[in-house]
Order: sequence, then structure tokens, then C-alpha cells
Amino acid sequence: QVQLVESGGGLVRAGGSLRLSCAASGRTFSNWNMGWFRQAPGKEREIVAGISRYGSATYVAESVKGRFTIFRDNAKNTVYLQMNSLKPEDTAVYYCAADPDPGRLRLEYTEYDFWGQGTQVTVSS
Repeated sequence: QVQLVESGGGLVRAGGSLRLSCAASGRTFSNWNMGWFRQAPGKEREIVAGISRYGSATYVAESVKGRFTIFRDNAKNTVYLQMNSLKPEDTAVYYCAADPDPGRLRLEYTEYDFWGQGTQVTVSS
């Protein structure tokens, strides 16, 4: 059983920064591709960033490119999302997700098998 626990969300002013963390259980964390997704009220869940098993490949959505960075520490079973220059439109619940199927980095939320409970990020103007 895989458990993912996010932390680091909160309320921040526009232009500020937050770092989200996702701690994973399981000895095979380094075998999983990981993703960060977000869902705003009334909108579909969308990918924000993804990272391959050993961090050699990353993906960042165009809407956050240059502001958000995804990275992981396999020794700590943790994946991070560094968010800088936050905007009000970044307000959403942020989820981390694990894809244990080896292969290419997937971008659709339906392709991820395990999910955290989510953490709220609110950016005030």
C-alpha cells in the first residue's frame, strides 16, 4: 500500500513563495514517477509538474513554467514543488500522485494510481 502525505500549503500574497512536500511510504519510491496536480473550484484536475524516477526527466506545465520547480530526494522518499512568484490563479488544492508503472512520464491524472489527500494553496491579490 502506498501512502502519500502532502504538506506546505497555506495562504500567501501574490508574488510570494511556498514549498510543497509529499512524503511517501514504501521502499520502492525510487521506482515511481511522481506528479503534482492541482484542482481549483469548478475546474478539472490538471498537471502542474512531473518527475521521473531518478529525476532525470521533468515536466512543468506552461502556466507555471519559470516559476515552479519539481525535484525529489529518493533517500527521504519525498518529492517537492517549489512555487515562486505565486499568482492568485495558482489558488487550488494541490495533490501529489505516484505512478508505479515504469516508462515515460505521464501527464494525465487518470494515469496515476496513488494520491495524497491534497493541500490547499491560496494566493491573495
